[in-house]
Amino acid sequence: QVQLVESGGGLVQAGGSLRLSCAASGSIKSIKSMGWYRQAPEKQRELVAVITSGGSTSYADSVKGRFTISRENAKNTVYLQTNSLKPEDTAVYYCYVDGLEYYSYGVLKTMNNYWGQGTQVTVSS
Repeated sequence: QVQLVESGGGLVQAGGSLRLSCAASGSIKSIKSMGWYRQAPEKQRELVAVITSGGSTSYADSVKGRFTISRENAKNTVYLQTNSLKPEDTAVYYCYVDGLEYYSYGVLKTMNNYWGQGTQVTVSS
């Protein structure tokens, strides 16, 4: 079926950068929205950034000017370039897709609110 595979997390010093990637695999026809959420210990999951198939983007205020989201529609892949990282950016980052159309045994189906397994980002001070 459909899988989301994330990569790029790790440990970095404050001020450093990481590039997160999330690739959707399967018999995918299209994906309406792709994005990233994050969840820090004992905090609620929060939206980091989202990008539509047309390229419109939205960011959390806390990451504006530091993070950049992009996607390659032909590869069904979304990226999150994180710069000037701060200790408060430490969290598990989850890839998110919505409005994903895919073929299952020849039948076109739609998947909404689908999440990846998460990748840990740790920023040391």
